[in-house]
Formats: sequence, C-alpha cells, structure tokens
Amino acid sequence: MSVPDTVIGKVMAILHAFAADDADLPLAELVRRTGLHKATAHRLCGELVTARLLDRTPDGYRLSGGLFELGMRASAERGLLEIAMPFLQDLYERSRESVHLGVLDGSEVLYLTKIGGHRQASAPSRTGGRMPLHCTGIGKALLAHGSTATRERVLAGPLPRRTPKTIAAPGILSRALDTVREKGVAFEFEESTPGIACVAAPVLDVDSNELIAAISVTGPVHRFRPQQHVDAVRAAAAGIAATLNRRRP
Repeated sequence: MSVPDTVIGKVMAILHAFAADDADLPLAELVRRTGLHKATAHRLCGELVTARLLDRTPDGYRLSGGLFELGMRASAERGLLEIAMPFLQDLYERSRESVHLGVLDGSEVLYLTKIGGHRQASAPSRTGGRMPLHCTGIGKALLAHGSTATRERVLAGPLPRRTPKTIAAPGILSRALDTVREKGVAFEFEESTPGIACVAAPVLDVDSNELIAAISVTGPVHRFRPQQHVDAVRAAAAGIAATLNRRRP
C-alpha cells in the first residue's frame, strides 16, 4: 500500500483503516494496513486522540464518538434523515421487516439509516455502511433514476457476482434498470445475500424529478413477499419527497 504524501492523507488512511467489524486495532495493525512508518502512525494516532477522533484503549485504538458527532453535522444528510424518519418508522410498523434509507455515493449505496427489530433479516447492510448498486434493491432504484454517467460507469463493470443470482451481465442489468425506471420500484431476490428479498423505491424531487435518495424494505425469502409492500414503499418515498419540497427554503 502506498503511503499518502500529505498529513491529511495519512490521517484519512488511519481512519479508513478501521473496517466495519473492527472495535480496537493495535498500532502494529494500523501500520500494516496503512503502510505508514510506525513512528508516524504513533504520532498521528496521539493527535487524533487529542482531537477526539480516536480513543486509546488497552488493546490499541478505536474510532471515537467525535467522528459520530461530526457526521451528524452533515446538514444535507441530517435534514433528509430527520424528514424521512417518520415515514421509515411507519413503513417498519407496517412491514415489521428491515427498512433502509440510502443515497447514491459513487458506485455504491451509502446507508443513512437502518431500522429493524428482532425479526430483521440477516442482511449485510448497516447504518453508515455501503453496498454495490447493481445487486441491491435500493441500489438498483438509485442507479435507475440517477445520472446517465453513473449508470454507464456501473454497467461498464466490473459487476461482481456476490451470489449465484447476482445480475452480472451488463445487458441484462440495463434492461432491468429500464423496468425499474418505468415501474418506479426495484426488487432484489437473493442477489446481494442468500436468503433475503427486497423492494425499493426512489425519492425524487417533486419539481425536477431528480434523484434524492431511495428507501427499501428487506426480509427473508421464506416469509417476506416484496410485491405485497410495493404500494407502502412507493407511498413512503412520495411522502418523503413531498415533505422535503414543503420545507425547502
């Protein structure tokens, strides 16, 4: 791994070295993952602790609550989340399955929130996490209604096959996205993770019809029937869009 040239680059390398499932990381592991010199990593980790971006623990370092605090100041995402939450909670009460709100970020879904109870499906999605666009219901809803440039970039590949049912052929995926755009709803049947199904709908600007976000409901295939939740998901997406439009300065 190449060592970043700037201080900011080195700091970002340290912060991004923490994976989703990591709690504490020893300094040696941070050095291994970042490629930084041990003395440099030690000095920068100390400064990040002072800045409340890392916490020092008996086993090394962990991401600090200061990062969460900064993340919650991201005005656009925070405003969207505050407006969407009542609709998402209502959707959860209706479905009793996992409910997501996600936005397009590069060639991935960035999940702003995930609501799920004791019956939630064992999906790999998580708040603040990312998933590929081409194999998730919410990702296909975003991709179908996003820019032509994003769609062309994703279709140009690669399209990793996460399960035997992942659509990995650009032509087939392109036709599927045309259907999603026409119907206003996207489905997933075990394309990202075995055993789960999903229905998703885009949140579109009321005036311009431009993409803002997407929402989805996900459940296990043995009990969840996505088609039965199409109207509820569409209604929630439309409600979020209408509320955003009313509250626009």
